[in-house]
Amino acid sequence: MRDPIETLFEEIRLLHRRAGEPSTRTIARSLGRGVLSHTTVNAVLRGSRVPHWGPLELVVQALGGDVERFKELWLEARGASDSPAAVPPPRMASPASLIGRRQELRLMQDWVTDLTTGQGRAVLVEGAPGIGKSALLRTAASEAVAAGCQVFWTACDELSQAFPLLPLLSTIDSPAAAAGRGRARIADIFRAESAPGNQMDLVAAATERLLALIDELCTASSVLLVVDDLQWADPATVRCLGRLTHTTQRLPLLVAAVTRTVPQRADLRALRRSIEPAARVRLHGLTEAEVTEFVAGTVGGVPGPRLLKLASDAGGNPLYLTELVDALVRGGTVTTDMGQVEFAAGRPPESLSAAIASRLEFLSPLVRTVLRTAALQGVSFSVAELAVVSGKSLGELVPLLNEASDAGVLRDDGHELAFHHPLIRAALYEETSVPTRAAWHRDAARKLAETGASADRVARQLLPSLEAAGGDGPSDEWIVRWLAEVGQSLVNRAPQAAISLLRVAMRGMPAGVRPRDRLTATLADALYRVGDAAEAARVAGDALDHVSDPDLLVSLLWTLTQSRAVHGRHADSLATLESALDSPSIAPRHRARLLVLAARTHCFAGRVDAAGRLADAALATALAANDRWATSWALAAQTVVLGMKGDSAASLPLYDRALALAGGDPALADLRLVLGINRAVALGNLDRHGDAIKAAEQVRQLADDAGNAVRRLQAQSVLSELLFETGQWDDALVETDIERHQSNEPVTLCVSLSLAALIGLHRGDASAAQRLASADRYASRLGDRVLGPYVLAKSLAHERSGAPEAALGVLLATLARTEDVETVVAVLANAARLAVAVGDKATARSAADRAVTVAGRSDMPRRQAILAYCRGLVGNDQALLLQAARYYQVGSQVLPRAQALEAAAAAAADAGDMAAARSHFTNALFLYTVLHADWDLGRVHARIRGYGISL
Repeated sequence: MRDPIETLFEEIRLLHRRAGEPSTRTIARSLGRGVLSHTTVNAVLRGSRVPHWGPLELVVQALGGDVERFKELWLEARGASDSPAAVPPPRMASPASLIGRRQELRLMQDWVTDLTTGQGRAVLVEGAPGIGKSALLRTAASEAVAAGCQVFWTACDELSQAFPLLPLLSTIDSPAAAAGRGRARIADIFRAESAPGNQMDLVAAATERLLALIDELCTASSVLLVVDDLQWADPATVRCLGRLTHTTQRLPLLVAAVTRTVPQRADLRALRRSIEPAARVRLHGLTEAEVTEFVAGTVGGVPGPRLLKLASDAGGNPLYLTELVDALVRGGTVTTDMGQVEFAAGRPPESLSAAIASRLEFLSPLVRTVLRTAALQGVSFSVAELAVVSGKSLGELVPLLNEASDAGVLRDDGHELAFHHPLIRAALYEETSVPTRAAWHRDAARKLAETGASADRVARQLLPSLEAAGGDGPSDEWIVRWLAEVGQSLVNRAPQAAISLLRVAMRGMPAGVRPRDRLTATLADALYRVGDAAEAARVAGDALDHVSDPDLLVSLLWTLTQSRAVHGRHADSLATLESALDSPSIAPRHRARLLVLAARTHCFAGRVDAAGRLADAALATALAANDRWATSWALAAQTVVLGMKGDSAASLPLYDRALALAGGDPALADLRLVLGINRAVALGNLDRHGDAIKAAEQVRQLADDAGNAVRRLQAQSVLSELLFETGQWDDALVETDIERHQSNEPVTLCVSLSLAALIGLHRGDASAAQRLASADRYASRLGDRVLGPYVLAKSLAHERSGAPEAALGVLLATLARTEDVETVVAVLANAARLAVAVGDKATARSAADRAVTVAGRSDMPRRQAILAYCRGLVGNDQALLLQAARYYQVGSQVLPRAQALEAAAAAAADAGDMAAARSHFTNALFLYTVLHADWDLGRVHARIRGYGISL
């Protein structure tokens, strides 16, 4: 019998194929803006869980399927599916802990009710330690579970701050949840070794995967995500939550962030501002009457005046009250008489710490020792790791941990144990002196490393050891060995933590020693990943003077070149590469790789001819050395060169050849993405926009699946250009929003910001100037390379400000210096238009002559359109301009077609053919209206009035 779930997914895929496999974005757009996101559509088509009926029904309707039939399949699959896996929240809060929180509890209950109906929101719960924040959320979480929602609960702590996304990965991406989804864990991204040149932002990649996973989870049932102790969160976790606050507007997702009122970090203040004021809950201390009620509920009787006097010192804090009263009860200093509970005798605890210490005195010395060891690991800890660090077997630990749990010190935290409250852990941790704690952390790290623990678990112990020693502790030999072995894995997971450890390990170690050389290469990589390109370049550059290992040399040069590219230092990179290539001892394999790097650098700098020569040399050397890696990359470089020379048709066979070589090799996974991106560009240059958009969307999905954030953003940038050309400006604007991904790659950022500015300038958007100013900063790093969208935006800004001569000057300067034919194609038509507008007939004729060269023998619509358009402008020829408009229509280029129709209308009016002019103006206005190009509409209406034409 066929599995109902598999049957449903097979039928969904079959329906998708029968509909021509439209992209997820196409399906989302067909449903109307804001109905379903393309990510939700993707989860329905390719997800691993049975989706909600609502999204599935909409997708089936969009694809032309039989809704009733699919509803039957869905009901069968839903009945066969397991309930969604979720992380259980901490146990239900006691009734006493909710005293004084009735109003806040009603709010949370209302929000959970809204969640069950599909309405999401972001909530922030603030207050002092122990004020009852977690208790409030525990109650809400229990009600959400009862209502059938998925609940994920995680907490941050001091030891996790150096490890990006650790709280979310440990909960949403837990081993059990990953197994339930039948897929690899997102955390595995950080364990992957990076091939040379694959400088991907792993944190951004993991963030995107987490967001996609949460999106997918929400298609199965509503989700409550609670992040406790947010004040300890790492910056990446805070940024991820900021992203989630926006997705709650379209998903059945309730995000509840719980934080103390201090410290006031800048990123937490920004997150707070992103949450609507009505959803910010601030908890205050209990009133006198509520304190009386709270104490009565805790002691099980009416509190006497002396007991209430002591309780008043707790400042209305429920945790302080609980710990204080518990300490008094355990100490035997309260009596009960006729239902009244009173403080009788003895000395009360002087502080909360004393109250906690008093509570812990009831534990045996052996249990306290084990708990102090557990406190080294944080608020929550692994029992298996505790056994390693403490030197005790599991059999010895279990009874001791059970005793601590029975005493209320520990609680079950899913896959780990946790202290019942962070303050309990803090009291145990601080019982030990700072120097002793540093030694304990170092010893724990070594024991964990010796048992093969993951790099981040070991580093979590080493970092506080260094902090306690002021960063001046000795560099143990085992730390050097350990970092040399797992340093790259640690960089992939937590580059900032790796930098701290690498610097300590390298202290006092002489240059030229192999361990230091390896650690230096790793350090340079880590610095580049955290965005410190200048320091990464300095470290890599200094190391080149003494590194002799050729593999390390290539790694350092790759980091150095990428770091310098961020600041436009292509000339420096090329000088360094030439020096390395001049070495007589360099092996052919390494020479081929360096030639590839040099060719790519020339491409980045816009030097097409030099890039072509080096790419050819790299390919020949790689083939002779039988180096598949270098051969594949050399072919990729050749495809880029051909594209820049305007011969995209000749590049397509090279893509197939390179892909055949790169297929199946994990070290060439990044290259496969690069080839996919460049192929999408080539298809767009050939006016195959439908195929190009599909290719860009596919490679972006592949990059997302692979966790390669850099390639994902590059594919997104290409997609934004294609959408702009085809007149899908609203969608293009969505794709230009990449600054929030923390990218520092100048080409991608310059293109995206320029496109956003260009659209804004055409639409009269006040933010366009700011976007263009941001693009200026990245354009300054490009060296001799010029980018079409940036040049067009700069020119249009001058034209809009009433300076057409300056606008023309920007375009002419580009035409005079660029070697990139596709850039010429992008700007030539506008140069001819502006030259005619300012009366510079010589320049207009020169542009027309160059259009002949550009068009050549090509039958591509855009090339023939430019030729007809430039000639039509020079001769004020209505027929040629209409011919250009038809070519632009075949090539799916909306803005140039509107401009050609506008010019044809003016030519017709100049010739006295007002009927034709009216028709052409009307068609141009329609296209500008579709684009919402308000500035262009105003300009055309002014021209129409100038001719005395009424529409």
